[in-house]
Amino acid sequence: MNASKSRYLVALALLLGALARPWAQPAPPAAPAPVELSVVTDKPAALYTVGEQVRFMVTLRRDGAPAADGDVAWQLDKDGVAPVTRGTVKVANGSATVTGSLAEPGFLACRLTYTPPGGKAVTSVAGAGFEPEKIKPSLPVPDDFDTFWAAQKAKLRAQAAPAALKTVPSPSADTDCFDVQIPCLDWRPVSAYLAKPKDAKPGSLPIILSVHGAGVRGSSLGGAVGNSRGYRALSMDLNANGIANGKPDAWYTEMANGDLRDYRFQGRDDREKCYFLGMFLRLVRALDYLCSQPEWDGKHVIVTGGSQGGGQSLAAAGLDPRVTLICAGVPAICDHSGKVAGRINGWPKLVPDVDGKPDPKILEVARYFDCMNLATRSKARAVLSVGFIDTVCPPSSVYAAYNALPGTKDIVCEPLMGHASTDRIGRAFGAAMRAHLQ
Repeated sequence: MNASKSRYLVALALLLGALARPWAQPAPPAAPAPVELSVVTDKPAALYTVGEQVRFMVTLRRDGAPAADGDVAWQLDKDGVAPVTRGTVKVANGSATVTGSLAEPGFLACRLTYTPPGGKAVTSVAGAGFEPEKIKPSLPVPDDFDTFWAAQKAKLRAQAAPAALKTVPSPSADTDCFDVQIPCLDWRPVSAYLAKPKDAKPGSLPIILSVHGAGVRGSSLGGAVGNSRGYRALSMDLNANGIANGKPDAWYTEMANGDLRDYRFQGRDDREKCYFLGMFLRLVRALDYLCSQPEWDGKHVIVTGGSQGGGQSLAAAGLDPRVTLICAGVPAICDHSGKVAGRINGWPKLVPDVDGKPDPKILEVARYFDCMNLATRSKARAVLSVGFIDTVCPPSSVYAAYNALPGTKDIVCEPLMGHASTDRIGRAFGAAMRAHLQ
């Protein structure tokens, strides 16, 4: 490009930018919300000893200023289950306090509602943990748990597994990318994107396997490439359902409304047909393939994901001793039998009630696919995250799995977080991966 044309393009870009921002002044500050309701615990970490009293500090503001008065309805419950107590507290100068305690290890939630005269109700919630590191398994590991999984893996590995690789355009000039399809018994295949540095030498790369949260979507090429370049790794992004990659959004929507509608409940009354059996065997198959690659360094295998992906990370570590580190964000698929111990079940709420009690047949099947139980077999270092007000993967279910891990482990607690992630969690996972690879 000649100099005059270059100067012209720069000038044009500046002109278009000026037209898009004609006043080039900062936007005015947003007006305060008419009504703001919030609640926090009196300890920033929101952790207490069993029997200790927690003070939930309530704040009510109107038009940006402390409310002179107001009645706020409150509810205290054990992470979404009984015992439940309710009441109303009066706010003075924008503040009020609700107190509570828990007589056992677990979590106490304080849920607030305020309805202004003639207005719409606003809500807020906070959670407090009471010695959650002492939460015990809701049921023991089944006696034939190891026998069952050993038989499943033996059956899988007895099947020939030729991988079909198709080169796909790479978003990075220094990275090779492939669409990978590998058969997995009668289940849907491993379906993933694989990325690796172009100049990788044999025995030089760690493995990073990324696994997906709930939903119906293809693998992420950008995710695979990002981990490959960021950590110089043999990186695979595995979609959870063994479906084709790179399809239009409408294709995945059709799958979600068709064959994969409520997939999490499919086959849940038979351990040989449970949907999570296929999902977990795809993890084993993917790791077998990655560990067979000449570039693997023979030492490091990291599995990471959030929600359903967090549960899969725990499952991978429990099923494959080659896994050396897991980073599991707000993991799902934990404590399916929580209700048996008076706790809330984690997602996917696999066990329904019959006459007010967990369905006994499905409850028995669910134990083989509970990442709380699979965690007991892990040999990997583990870093987990937990939100104290998470209603999808409740904190008691996350801690049930975390406490079952036998090895070196850490948990990042976010007292005011629901089913989400934070920069702090991302930094903790990244630091753990970098330290592990050093």
